[in-house]
Amino acid sequence: QVQLVESGGGLVQPGGSLRLSCSASGFPFADSPMNWVRQAPGKDTEWVATIQNDGGRSYYPDSVRGRFSISRDNANSILFLQMNNLKFDDAAVYYCAKGCTWKGGAFQRCDYQGQGTQVTVSS
Repeated sequence: QVQLVESGGGLVQPGGSLRLSCSASGFPFADSPMNWVRQAPGKDTEWVATIQNDGGRSYYPDSVRGRFSISRDNANSILFLQMNNLKFDDAAVYYCAKGCTWKGGAFQRCDYQGQGTQVTVSS
């Protein structure tokens, strides 16, 4: 079955950086577009980044574009999210996800996601 295991979260000051990792198994990782999404307390799940299966193109919402970078290692089935210049609004649980859908340009949901890793931004 699909397994997605995130790691790398933690406490960081505003302006700091973190690198999240996601180890994937149970499906053909190299054939699958992959995503990061996040959820802050009391808020809906927010799409953060998408990368094509071959890593050729990536996509971001305006809220993180230029600060976050998604990448992947298909040989080892690992997904990454490099987060720079972190802001208070970036604090959330971050999830590695696949099978995500959009409707009318708006993020809807993902079929699979991991257990998440907590990112806390605090001075």
